Amino acid sequence: MSGAGLFTVLLGAALPLIDFFIVNVALPSIEHDLSAGPALLELVVGGYGVAYAVLLVLGGRVGDSLGRRRLFLVGMAAFGVTSLACGLAPNAWSLVAARIAQGAASALMLPQVLATIQATTEGPRRARAMSLYGATAGLSMVAGQILGGVLVAADLAGTGWRAVFLVNVPVVLLGLVLAVRAVPDTRAGRPAAVDVPGTLLLALSLVSLLLPLTEGRAAGWPLWTWLSLAVFPVAAAAFYLVERRADRRGRTPLVPPSLLRLESLRRGLALLVPFSTGFSGFMFVLAVALQQGLGMGPVTAGLTLVPMALAFFAASLAGPRLVTRFGRRVVTVGGIVQAAGIVLLLATLYYGWPDPGPGALAPGVFLAGLGQGLQLPVLMRLMLSDVPADRAGVGSGVMITAQQSALALGVATLGSLFLALAPTAGLRDAVATTLLVQLGLIALTVLLSLRLPRMR
Repeated sequence: MSGAGLFTVLLGAALPLIDFFIVNVALPSIEHDLSAGPALLELVVGGYGVAYAVLLVLGGRVGDSLGRRRLFLVGMAAFGVTSLACGLAPNAWSLVAARIAQGAASALMLPQVLATIQATTEGPRRARAMSLYGATAGLSMVAGQILGGVLVAADLAGTGWRAVFLVNVPVVLLGLVLAVRAVPDTRAGRPAAVDVPGTLLLALSLVSLLLPLTEGRAAGWPLWTWLSLAVFPVAAAAFYLVERRADRRGRTPLVPPSLLRLESLRRGLALLVPFSTGFSGFMFVLAVALQQGLGMGPVTAGLTLVPMALAFFAASLAGPRLVTRFGRRVVTVGGIVQAAGIVLLLATLYYGWPDPGPGALAPGVFLAGLGQGLQLPVLMRLMLSDVPADRAGVGSGVMITAQQSALALGVATLGSLFLALAPTAGLRDAVATTLLVQLGLIALTVLLSLRLPRMR
């Protein structure tokens, strides 16, 4: 794959992740303009995340069968159309519907990125491409909140919060032109039929877990949220049994249990889930704390995260050389550095509240980003290192589904914990408690990193 092709697929990877986080800083404006209550605002965020997570594996499977470039083009075009619908939404419910459709479009586009990289590169070129993908993924999550703050504050042509969606349209048009010219067309050698029972059971499992956790606090935990959570373990067990039976009978299930027998993928997924849960929860809580607790405007709050973005990018680019020299220990060291950054940030916020500015927060934010950048790209490269080329779409779909589900879980759990504590304990103590929980998740990732297989 050419440099232009790699740039194009990485652009396709950045858009969905940016849009997961870009809405955080726009929610107050959306609430004011569309008279949206807390439950509807949660749906604006959660509807996108749930649709995205539910359909990712299916998107990878369809790309394996119909051609990855074709699905990439369809997904990107749909992402542009649904972004326009979000930007023009006349009321809150139409925005929710457009966000759900935007999440579905993302699920068609994103699995094709990693599958195309896996199918068209090998050796050092693949290692470099995977490092760039990891850097893109992490930067997109940070840049989403930075860009969102800038766009909302700029109020371009009076568009206000709508600009965070409308900005996607010209980017998508550029991406479509580049994709037609530069992205190679690949597909699985032996494409398999869509696993309908597996798809439906996976969708039921993810929706029954993520939707009540996302909506529960804002809706006051009504009966349906508890019934939905009770459905989750039953649906998850049924999904596993159906997939295992299909695998044993020689069919190709949506998530082949045999794929999870790959040690690199299995152990990597176990580490990716707590990492992504903590990452998204941290980003959400920090966005609220900077604006509501420290009184920063959206631009200042966004600029506070610039050291994190720069550190993440630098660490991601250094990853391949560090892995060659130090192997899997890079992930362990990254977790320790991230923990040091969170401890420093916690101390700065707790003892300096409510006065610390961007300069005082910069050292902790920088170390957190540096540690995250040492972990995520290396981890993604490891997880897909043993996946066969003809299963690249399925493998990437499984990995991204786990990541996206954990991102949604982090906002739902750590975000809900923070928002529940804030009215009684105060914002400072709520931030401190949430960061302590994240430190526990980081400690878990450090322990799990010691069990990762050797890297080649």
